[in-house]
Amino acid sequence: MAARFQALAPWLAALWWGSLTTLGAVVVPLLFVHLPSPALAGGMAAKLFTAQTWLGTGCGLFLLLLSRSSQGQPTTGRLQSAMMFIMLGVLLALLSEFAVAPRIVSRDNLRLWHSVGSAMFALQWLCAGVTFWKMTRTQG
Repeated sequence: MAARFQALAPWLAALWWGSLTTLGAVVVPLLFVHLPSPALAGGMAAKLFTAQTWLGTGCGLFLLLLSRSSQGQPTTGRLQSAMMFIMLGVLLALLSEFAVAPRIVSRDNLRLWHSVGSAMFALQWLCAGVTFWKMTRTQG
């Protein structure tokens, strides 16, 4: 049974990285191109980033749960080697949602906080990408 759950790890990593890639590279830019105002596009983007936070947090937490054996000891291998990137990615997602996003929404020093949020999104994307790479690389 544990091997079946371990087989979910690459799929969770793919979902996390792929959703970040799609949101950041396709969906949000299209909102700003096709919606009638930047304010409307920004409001919709904020809702999508919130959904992404919870998707990424869920994937990351489930990956962390999978990295533990049934005896509560960390397993070795791919999940173990990705653990730091998983934890950092989840932390970045939560910090973006609860520390940065409220400042962007309130337009408090918008340029600064938008830059910080964009950098944190890019770092989360890198963490998810490294996790995905570690989950899918062949041994040897």
